[in-house]
Amino acid sequence: MSNQKNNKLSAAQQEYQQFAKAREPKRPLLSNCFRAFIAGGIICSIGQFFQWFYMTYFNFTEITAGNPTAATMIILSALLTSLGVYDHLAQWAGAGTIVPVTGFANTITSAAIEHRSEGYVLGVGGNMFKIAGPVITFGVFSAFVVAIVKLVWQGLGGI
Repeated sequence: MSNQKNNKLSAAQQEYQQFAKAREPKRPLLSNCFRAFIAGGIICSIGQFFQWFYMTYFNFTEITAGNPTAATMIILSALLTSLGVYDHLAQWAGAGTIVPVTGFANTITSAAIEHRSEGYVLGVGGNMFKIAGPVITFGVFSAFVVAIVKLVWQGLGGI
């Protein structure tokens, strides 16, 4: 808690904050980092395998193999989320499962599953896009800003 907020607490509340902080279990930082590294590496290796598979057996180029690879990883992530496997993996690996494509697919699938009792349109569709909308908007806006910066940079001769 910040010092400014801590000053607004009464003496008893500050004492309780210190008491709670002293008894909070220490997180195994090194172990968590190792698990995240291993899980993220395995997910990326699976993606690399699919890219190689599409390049070898379907004659895709390295550039064109990216789309079916991403689609495959999204489908696998959604499937594992719906079966409850991805949640167990995420509990063990932590941040290692937030590899962009699979983590995003897991988030959207989880929202859809959680709200399916409210109906397919308002429950699944509405709540699924509550999560997807801001991410897509941020991505489009970021791409716009990067494109403007690139145009300005090229207009100035690359300084």
